[in-house]
Amino acid sequence: MNDRQDRQEHRAGRSHQDYPAIIVRPGHVEPVPRRIRAVLGGETVLDTVRASYVWEHAHYPQYYIPLADVRTDLLVPQDTAPEDSPRGPVHRYALRVGDEVRRDAARVLHESGTDGLADTARFGWDAVDAWYEEDERVFVHPRSPYTRVDALRSTRTVRVERDGVVLAESSSPVLVFETGLPTRYYLNPTDVDRTRLIPSDTVTACPYKGTTSGYWTARTGDRLHPDLAWSYGFPTRELQPIAGLIAFYNERTDLFLDGRALERPRTPFSPRAGAR
Repeated sequence: MNDRQDRQEHRAGRSHQDYPAIIVRPGHVEPVPRRIRAVLGGETVLDTVRASYVWEHAHYPQYYIPLADVRTDLLVPQDTAPEDSPRGPVHRYALRVGDEVRRDAARVLHESGTDGLADTARFGWDAVDAWYEEDERVFVHPRSPYTRVDALRSTRTVRVERDGVVLAESSSPVLVFETGLPTRYYLNPTDVDRTRLIPSDTVTACPYKGTTSGYWTARTGDRLHPDLAWSYGFPTRELQPIAGLIAFYNERTDLFLDGRALERPRTPFSPRAGAR
């Protein structure tokens, strides 16, 4: 398949999608040009400038770390048979630091048919306390070098409704464009009907935007819509324009942009079948 056919195939598969798709395919491998470190219990478990990005699925990569750059004395073999994977037989190891033991922490490839992946380890993200790219902490999963996230101020008019009730309306939104996701519209709190929002305890994190500082359930009449809106009080420096602003899920609200109704996108954040 040539590049033109590949682009046509992607477009055909997303005829109603109005944002760029993720086009990296599972199995793709690239070098990581950044220093990668991971820490558990105050101990540096791995420290490398020779990691590889490996896309096990299309959405984002994993770090594969040369065993030579891993504290292998902290790895404990698990009594399990090797598992097949597209990259070769996988051996599972626990990670022990002092009295702390994390089972299924590392998946090790002693041999691989993929160039550069023999004698590497892929650690579960939660198997360690913290990950670092250079000297900055990374959250949730590795950042994809093919994902771009921009926050742009705008004077377009955005209206958010649910069940015919207006939840917010603004002519000074910040639009966030993130590869593989629909445009998110971040609105000034003064443009949001806060009387319809009920704070929740939900907290989520994003490797590109940071950790949320607030989530809200929306009330429309006698209906409650859990965790319909969120905010980042202290986003990453690249996303500073959204600090303190409020966004709503496109997938679960009716959005109007400059008076034009937008179709609800289908994403992993969409309601389950049968839910509204």
